[in-house]
This record gives sequence, C-alpha cells and structure tokens, in this order.
Amino acid sequence: LVLFADAVREVRKYSSVHVNEKAANVNSSAFDHIQMKLFRSQRNLYLSGFSLFLWLVLRRTVTLLTQLAKEMASHAALETQVNDATEAAKKYMAENERLHEALSGKGNGKKKESDRTEEKLKEEVEHLKAELQKTSNAFHKAKTEVAAVKKQSEGLRREYDHLMKEFEQLQ
Repeated sequence: LVLFADAVREVRKYSSVHVNEKAANVNSSAFDHIQMKLFRSQRNLYLSGFSLFLWLVLRRTVTLLTQLAKEMASHAALETQVNDATEAAKKYMAENERLHEALSGKGNGKKKESDRTEEKLKEEVEHLKAELQKTSNAFHKAKTEVAAVKKQSEGLRREYDHLMKEFEQLQ
C-alpha cells in the first residue's frame, strides 16, 4: 500500500503540465530526464498496483479455501452421523419386525426364542431391582452420614462460639 501510494504521488508529480512546460523550455535533456522519471514512476505504479491486486486475490483465495476445508470437514462429520443414524434405524426396524412376529405368534421356534428372551429380561429386571435397592440403601446411608456430620459441625460451631465468648470475657 505504501509503495502504491508513493508511486501515485510520483506519477502526479512528474505528469503535471506545469513541470512538462518548464522542462521543455529549459532544454531537451532535462525534458528527457523528466520523461524517464515519469516512465519509472508509472512502471512502479503498475507493478505495485498489480502486486496489491494479486495480494487481494490471494487473500480471498486463501479465505475461500479455508472455508471450503471447514465445510468439507463438517460435511464428512454429518455424512458419518447420517450413516450411523441410518444403520441404527435399520437395526431398530429389524428388531421391531422380529418383535411383531414374536407377538403375533408366528412359528413355534420363535415362541421358544421369545420365551427365552422373556426369561432373560425377567432375570435382568430382578438383577436391576437388586442393584437399585443396593444403591438406594447406600444413598440413604450417605444421607444419614451427611446429616450426622452437619449436626456435629453445628455442635462444634456452637462450642467454638461459647469458647470465644469466654475468651473475650477473660480478656
């Protein structure tokens, strides 16, 4: 930007009509010298302007490439998420069909399989109930321990306050 601004300033300086008239009146070598400086300043103007333009184009290209990379990554993540959801939906639909067939009572082999599945589910429910009972007992035990600790800390606080009052009285 600085080079571009300097080149614009130089072109204005050497291309003004007033300077060209004075140079033409003085001598031809001075006129040639001013024309040479004008040519150089114009060359610098074009080079710096084109470089500035290319810098802007490259910057925009880099931002577009960065955005494209981010979008491609999000697209890939969404694609895997969709595939996982599709597979899960297919699995659930197949399981739903199997359960519908088991409920409708089609086939003796399916009934036996559904009876075994039902027994496993009942065992699992009993096991989960036992775990729930254990967790509930542990929770109640922890709750009572917290209450006991709170009572103990309250007693200690009262005792501390009482000792502080006695200490103040002794002071």
